[in-house]
Amino acid sequence: MTPALRRGRLVLGGLSATLLLLSACMGGTTDDGKDDAAGYDPNAKVELTWWTGQTTEAQKVAEGLAAEYTKLHPNVTVKAAPGAPTTDDLLTKLSAGFAGGSYPDISYAFGSWAGDLGASGKTQDLTSYVNDPAFNWNDFSPAAREVATAKGKVIGLPALVDNLAVIYNKKIFDDAGVPYPKDDWTWADFRETAKKLTNPAKNQYGTAYSVSGSEDTTWHLWPLLWQNGGEILDGTKPTFNSDAGVKALETLRQIAVDDKSMYLDQTDEKYGPLFNGGRVGMMISGPWSLLELKDAKFDYDVAQLPGTNGDHTTVSGPDLWVLFDHQDANRAGAARDFAKWLTSAETDAKWNLAVGNLPLRTSEKDTPAFKKYTADWKGGQKFFDNLQNAKKARPTAAGYEVLSRNVGDAIAKVLQGQAQPKEALDEAAKKSADAVEE
Repeated sequence: MTPALRRGRLVLGGLSATLLLLSACMGGTTDDGKDDAAGYDPNAKVELTWWTGQTTEAQKVAEGLAAEYTKLHPNVTVKAAPGAPTTDDLLTKLSAGFAGGSYPDISYAFGSWAGDLGASGKTQDLTSYVNDPAFNWNDFSPAAREVATAKGKVIGLPALVDNLAVIYNKKIFDDAGVPYPKDDWTWADFRETAKKLTNPAKNQYGTAYSVSGSEDTTWHLWPLLWQNGGEILDGTKPTFNSDAGVKALETLRQIAVDDKSMYLDQTDEKYGPLFNGGRVGMMISGPWSLLELKDAKFDYDVAQLPGTNGDHTTVSGPDLWVLFDHQDANRAGAARDFAKWLTSAETDAKWNLAVGNLPLRTSEKDTPAFKKYTADWKGGQKFFDNLQNAKKARPTAAGYEVLSRNVGDAIAKVLQGQAQPKEALDEAAKKSADAVEE
């Protein structure tokens, strides 16, 4: 995924969830225990539709890979198309396609959509397929495997793995006489560092945060929640408003409101360019930022997130190639084979590693392609190592996107001084109580 699309991570609110539930009612379900690819003839003539969700540059790479696969499998034609004007629009496009009976065989999907896509009744059940020892399912990170699983059913394969860490501008640190982050640093250290890096005379901030209310706002809170011993859900009951959640949000509130050392981005789109322009000292972001930073005119580095009592848990936002069922064994089987090939270590080197993303499979760390990746992309090794701190995954329950929007709005209010953490999170929990389904 390219940085421009990746940074948005927008959720689409209740409309898309409603459309998905509507489409589930209108269409059939594949949750009947059958193998969608039973009777698959690997030599049958098949045409697959692949919605890539990519921008122009990455789309060209995708089309090249589709052509390469077809050359290897002349009976299969893979039609690669973005699917929608932006990746964020894919969920609405899929929802409409479910209702109208026109949807792809494979589509890119943000991991936060997994629950709603799983509830659509249109996805393939890949559980037995990936659990075949020959597939090596455990070669993907635990977070990626968990996000690909909705209601106990594997609905797709990981398309991108990432995590949040701190990218910092070394010149700003040097000019302020502040030591660089260390692996054992705490959130108190982070707060104090942000204060020291903030310089109103230069219109310079220590750090930044999105207050658009999108998933970009929400998922930055989850590591602090988890580090403090909290959970997002208990079954389907929101529990992010626990004492742990309040403490987590209070940590951010102090930096934004009390210290005024946090730039608040209303759009998701400004804090990255401000960091790249030398106006923000520390940015909590992921490996997708490395593409733009490769040409940066300053020296930067990457540190793991600050910790709580030695716990540096981060959040990973794996995205997916979701496979859909069309009641056609040959299409289902060919889609599986193509997705397996696309996510193999050999092909992934031509896809994710080529644009600065982390490798999908753990085994890639021992390949020449990964060695080249870490040489070409400063910070790539640190983000890869930080996957070990991605110990938890966001829920894949249907309705998560509604919960996310409610939490995002709560965070935005608090960081802008319009509410206190406890009242804001309690309100978000109340609004989300009926949104999440098993």
